[in-house]
Formats: sequence, structure tokens, C-alpha cells
Amino acid sequence: MSLFKKAKTTDETTNTAETVETAVTTTEKTRTKKGKRKKSQVIPIWKISLLLFFLILSTIITALVFWALSSFKRVFMDEILWHLKTSLKGTNADVIRSATLVGAGCALLILIPSLILLLKTRKKPRTGKIVYRTYQVVTSVILVTGLVAAYFGFHVKEMIRSHFMYSSFIEDEYVDPATVNITFPEKKRNLIFIYVESMEMTFMDRENGGAFKENIIPELTALSKENEDFSGESDIVNGGISLPFTEWTMGAVFGTTSGLPLKTPLGHNGMIAKNKFFPGVTTLGDILEAEGYKNVLMMGSDSEFGGCSLYYEQHGNFEILDYPYAKKAGLIPDDYHEWWGYEDEKLFEFAKDELLTLSACDQPFQLVIQTMDTHSEDGYKCHLCDDKFGKNKYANVINCSSRQIDSFVKWIQEQSFYENTTIIITGDHPTMDTDFCDDVPKGYKHKVFTCIINPAAEPEDKNSFRVYSTIDLFPTTIAAIGGSIEGERLGLGTNLFSSRETLLEQYGHKKLKNKINLGSKLMDRMFDGKYHTKEKKSKP
Repeated sequence: MSLFKKAKTTDETTNTAETVETAVTTTEKTRTKKGKRKKSQVIPIWKISLLLFFLILSTIITALVFWALSSFKRVFMDEILWHLKTSLKGTNADVIRSATLVGAGCALLILIPSLILLLKTRKKPRTGKIVYRTYQVVTSVILVTGLVAAYFGFHVKEMIRSHFMYSSFIEDEYVDPATVNITFPEKKRNLIFIYVESMEMTFMDRENGGAFKENIIPELTALSKENEDFSGESDIVNGGISLPFTEWTMGAVFGTTSGLPLKTPLGHNGMIAKNKFFPGVTTLGDILEAEGYKNVLMMGSDSEFGGCSLYYEQHGNFEILDYPYAKKAGLIPDDYHEWWGYEDEKLFEFAKDELLTLSACDQPFQLVIQTMDTHSEDGYKCHLCDDKFGKNKYANVINCSSRQIDSFVKWIQEQSFYENTTIIITGDHPTMDTDFCDDVPKGYKHKVFTCIINPAAEPEDKNSFRVYSTIDLFPTTIAAIGGSIEGERLGLGTNLFSSRETLLEQYGHKKLKNKINLGSKLMDRMFDGKYHTKEKKSKP
């Protein structure tokens, strides 16, 4: 009996030990599972890093979108793409500095607290998960806000139409200058072409067709009234309308000298713009070079910006006298820099010397001058500017520009070469200043200042108030220096001295704008260098 009990006790002890061991093992497994579960709820560093990267990227994109919309009145996606395709070299340092401060400042402002909070809560299962998901939502909201603002503010809808909805309108209306008979008089006439940055006729008083109570540009108004602006017998001053793709400086220059909008394709072809500028397109510079003209460009900024130098070099073989040239030539100190390079006051003085040099030669010349003081935002106030318009800096700068141009024109008129010289003054595009025209009625038609002084032609219909765009200046300029144009059309432009209708007069502003906004296979081929003159015959 005692042996049986002893054996039973031994078995019970063994079973108890096994039970305890099983319980311990089960407890350890449970603890291990809990540990693994807790450990799996810790957000990995790589996930936090990735989230912060997209958060900062979204913040920078959105900040720069709102910076651009608050810094410029009109921002076009095609303009942004053009500058990315060509060159941003020479951009005003203040613009770059402002954009950098906004982008970097907003990024740091959101990065530091976000980094601290995400790292602090990553090991707290419930709180860390909530914080992480909240930041995912915040990142998405910031990015979507920026993209929506860019879509409406940068006219992306028009860009989409331009690149994905095609029309044959430009191809149907285009007159290739290379196929047109253009004749010049034996004695060639000199040309001085002045692009005045952002100069609108809007800046005049209402009595003269402007939109302001007081005339900010009285000198330019007088020049326009005394010379040719195609206003006929009207007391209202007339100017050119900027059509789509001519509403920034390089687009305006291309439009007035080729009769075409600066439309470029998307994709890999965009890289062509870095070394070729619409090869095969015949421009004003090409025509004048073929006629034996000496072509010169003067500007107080870096001509590489926006592909400007590329265009002038490849279309007219221009001699370029820009900001870098002025430093190399010793015209300004090597460390001198004001605004975009050097101010317009110096530009006009340098231009006087250049004109005296050009006029001393037997060769006819074209001098193109591009001003910069009236660039947005608020312009550059030099020592010649006064405070006639009080604290309104931009008004004072615009008024100063008007006086400087008038003085320059008067100097030219006193020179012996003036008799055989035509002067064309035009704004490159409407102003991009964000608030200067806030009080201008919404229905007011913005036109750039346009004036032709001492032309070799007269309008066929002197009573007609012409409705025209800046692209009409291409054939009109040739007529102004004595050229005779078969059919009176070049590019999409019409010679305003003739009685032939412009495209604006033929189609109306809204319809023409919509047609030009659509894509053009012809312009794609022109940009790619695949266009050949034989494709197009001159329009009758």
C-alpha cells in the first residue's frame, strides 16, 4: 500500500511539474507575442522619413505656387515651361531670393515641429498611429491645395487645350515670309525698335483711352498722338492687343518679329530650345540681315534669360550688347548690379553712343532696345524718378520711363541720321504687377503702348481705327521702313498701313484667342526644325 501511494505521489509530482512547465512556456509565448505585437506597432524610421519628404515637397510646391500668384498678376504654365526649356540665367536676384526664402522658410517652419512630434510619438502604439495618419492627410491636403491653385492660377486649362486639342487654324492662316515677294527701296531706311517693359496704354487718363484718372505717361501719350498708332481720326490713343503666347517678354519679341505665337510642344522636343530657336522660321531679323542690315540688340539685363540671345543670334545674326557685355567692355564696373543688371538711364546713354557709331557707317542698321525698369513688382526707381505720384512707387517709375523715352526720342530727332530712320516704340506685354491695375474696370481692354515715329508709309485709310494685335507689327515694321509686301500679310500678321483686315478684325478677339489657344501641328514641326518653306505657299 505504501509503495502504491509512493508511486502515485511520484506520478502526481511529474504531472504537476509538466503542468507548471507548460504554463510557464505558455506565459512566455504570450509575453513574446505581446512583445512582438507592441514592437510591430512602432512606426519605422523609414516610413517617417518618407512621409516627411513628401510633406516638405508638397509644402515647397504649394508655397511657390502662392508666391508666384502673389508676385505676378498673370502667370502662364506655358511661360513657366518655356523658361525651364531655355534658360533662367540672368533672372533678377531679388526674384530668386524671394522665391527661395518663401520655399525654404515654409519648409523649415513645418519640418521642425513635424519631425519632433513624429519621433516623439512613434513608439506609442495608439498616439503614434493617429499622428502618422494625420500627417498623411495634412500632406495630401497641402499638395492638393497647391495643385488646384496652380491649375486655375497658371491657366493650365489653356495649356492642356494647346497641347492636346489641335486645330489647323495657324497652318491655314500662316503666310511664310520666305515665300512672299518683299522689296525694299535702294536706299535702306534705319530702324530703332524699342521694347518698353510692361508699358500699357492703360496708364493714360480716361480722356485718351487709358484707365487712370491722372495720366501717368503724358510724354508717351503725346508721342502717340503726334505720330502713328492707327487710331485714325479718333482722339482715343490706340495700341496692340497681346494674344495668347505673346504675353511675356520672349513671347512678345517672337510675336512682333515673326508674326507667330510662341507655342512649343511638350516632351523631349523641348530640349531643342536650348540650342535651336524655331529653325526654318523667317523673322524680321532674317529679312533685314538678307537686305544688308547691321542688327544690334541692347539691353541692361542678361540676354541668355528665356533664350533671348539664342533667338537674336540665330535670326538676324545680332550683335548683342547686354549686361555681361557692358561689364566686359568696361561700361560699368565688374561688380555693378542694379535691378536686373543695370538701369535704363545707362541703357539710353549707351544707346546714344552706339547710334552715333552705327550711323557713321554706310551700312543700314536696326537697333533693338529692351528696357527693364518698369518690370514688376513695383519697378526700379532710379535717381531720375520723382515722387509726383506720392508713395505709389510703380506709378513714379512708369512716369520716369515715359520721360526718359521722350528725351531719348528727342535726342534722336536732333541727329543727322534721323531723317532716314524710323522709330517704333511698343510695350512688350501688359504689366504683370499684382495690384497696380486693381481699380481698372474688368471690362477694360488692356493694350500695350504702340507708336511708330517717322515711318516711310501712310495708312491707306487715314480715318480707320484699327483693331490689331502685336503680331501685326511684323509686316507693319517692314512697311514702316519702306518695304513693299506682296499680299500685305506675313506670319499671322497684317500690314496696318494697308487696308487689309487683321485677324482680330476678321474673327474678333474672343474667337481668335480660342483658335490660337488650340494646338498646332505646324508649330510643332517649326519648333522641331522639321518645317520646310515648300510646305506653305503665300496666301493671296
